[in-house]
Amino acid sequence: MFLLTGTEKALLIDSGMNTHNARDIVSELTSLPVSLLNTHADIDHIGSNEQFEEFYMHHAEEPFYRRSGKKGTVIPVQEGDTIDLGERMLEIIHLPGHTPGSIAVLDINARVLISGDPIQEHGHIFMFGDHRNIYDYIASLEHLESYTSRFDEIWPSHGDIPISPTVIKGLHDGAKDMLNGKIQGREAERFGNKIMVYDLGFCVLLFDR
Repeated sequence: MFLLTGTEKALLIDSGMNTHNARDIVSELTSLPVSLLNTHADIDHIGSNEQFEEFYMHHAEEPFYRRSGKKGTVIPVQEGDTIDLGERMLEIIHLPGHTPGSIAVLDINARVLISGDPIQEHGHIFMFGDHRNIYDYIASLEHLESYTSRFDEIWPSHGDIPISPTVIKGLHDGAKDMLNGKIQGREAERFGNKIMVYDLGFCVLLFDR
């Protein structure tokens, strides 16, 4: 979870997994009115959503969010939308692939990208299951490369933090090498799914077997 504060408002990015009192925690850190944004709807990002009547999320995530049994009103955001916290402007970047509606948040003046799950170093990126798409993921990495002049570091949801924007190219090249058979995977099982594990050296991709 990340808490960003401006002069007028605060934004909580994601709400945890086993944490169900994120709003209570946030109230101890800021007296500003707080909104919630979900980078995507995987269960480890929506644990405290029930504490918020409404929240920002890409519309493509809502079917997966509702499947989890969670309630609340989705305020849809898409590529290019901005959120003004008061002297702190945030911009939404759509990064489908890990999930259809995965989004990153660019903290424009701070020159920081909060990436959610698609960008990681020394983490595990889930790319198995019916709502993942490796081709969309590769296209999103190429799309994100066009933004790299606008941020100096990345804050991912998993793995090391902060990390360099150079990780984007490494993930792009590694994903393509995986598809082209240049990287050998090993069989494994995760949450009852038979998967392939591809170690890129700096990050691991978990893919359908």
